[in-house]
Amino acid sequence: MRAVIQNSVGGPDVLVIADQPDPTPKAGEVLVRVRAAGINPVDGAVRAGRYKLLGEPPFILGWDISGTVETLGPGVIGLKVGDEVFGMPRFPKQAAAYAELAAVPANEIALKPKSADHPQAGALPLAGLTAWQGLVRHGGLKSGQRVLVHAGAGGVGHLAVQIAKARGAWVASTASPDKLDFVRKLGADEVIDYTSGDFAEKVRDVDLVLETVGGDQTERSLKVLRRGGVLVSLLNVSDAAKAKASAEGIRVERMSVVPDREALLELGRLIDAGKLTVHVAKRFPLEQAGAAHAFLATKPIGKVVLAV
Repeated sequence: MRAVIQNSVGGPDVLVIADQPDPTPKAGEVLVRVRAAGINPVDGAVRAGRYKLLGEPPFILGWDISGTVETLGPGVIGLKVGDEVFGMPRFPKQAAAYAELAAVPANEIALKPKSADHPQAGALPLAGLTAWQGLVRHGGLKSGQRVLVHAGAGGVGHLAVQIAKARGAWVASTASPDKLDFVRKLGADEVIDYTSGDFAEKVRDVDLVLETVGGDQTERSLKVLRRGGVLVSLLNVSDAAKAKASAEGIRVERMSVVPDREALLELGRLIDAGKLTVHVAKRFPLEQAGAAHAFLATKPIGKVVLAV
C-alpha cells in the first residue's frame, strides 16, 4: 500500500509517500480501505516533535478515518465486508490513517452517516468527538443552558456550536472578523469578534465554556461563568486559574478526547437529521500531505482532509 511516512520530525516537508506492507487485522480488528483521512492540529504537533505521542520516527500519522471494510479479523461481529465506516481509532496511539489501508479495532469505528461523503466523515471523528465529549460528557450540557464556544469557526468549534444548538442550548461563540458570518450561519445566538475587545465584557451568566485556545483566555473565561458553571478546556489549566475557579464555585475539567463508538453514532444521527454539517475547507490528495499540513497552519474555516 501507499502511505505517508516521516523519518524525522520537522516541518511539512518531512511527510513523504512510500510503499509500506499491507496491514493484517488481528482479532477484534477490521481492515479498512481508507477513502479519506482528516488532518488535525495534533497531527502537526506530533509531526514537528512537540508531542511525543508516537515516540521517535519513522511512523505514519493520522487518526481520522473514513472508508470501506475490506477484511474482518477473527471475532468481529456487527460489521461486514463492504460496510462504509468512520472513526478515530487507537488515539493517542498510532492508527496510521494517512495510508490506503488501516487495520483498526472494530469497536472504535461506526457506520458512516448516509448524508456525509467520505471526506466529510473523515473530517469528523477527532474534532466531533472532542466537541461532543467536551460539551456532553465533561460539561453535562442540558437543554436551555447558556454556552460559550471559543473559536467557533475552527475544526472543533464549528462542530461544537452546532452540537450545542442541536441539544437546545443558547450559544455564544468567539471568532475573528472574517469568520463572524460563518459562525452566525451555524446558528450561534451571539457571535463575538475577539479582536474588538474582551469577550468577557460581552457575555455573562454562562453555564458552560468550551475552551479551545489556552493562554490567558482560560482565566478570562472564568469571568463569564455563573457560580455552579463549568469550564471544559482542551489545554492545560494553570493552578492559579483552578484556584480562582474553585473560589468562585466553578468546576474546571481538563479533557483529552478518547475513542468513543457511541458518540460517533450520536454524531452520525445528527448529520443524518440535518442538524450537523462538517465544513471541509480543502481536500488534498495523499501525495500532498505536506501541503495539507501547511494549509492547516493558516487556520482555515473548518477541517482539512486527505482524499485517498
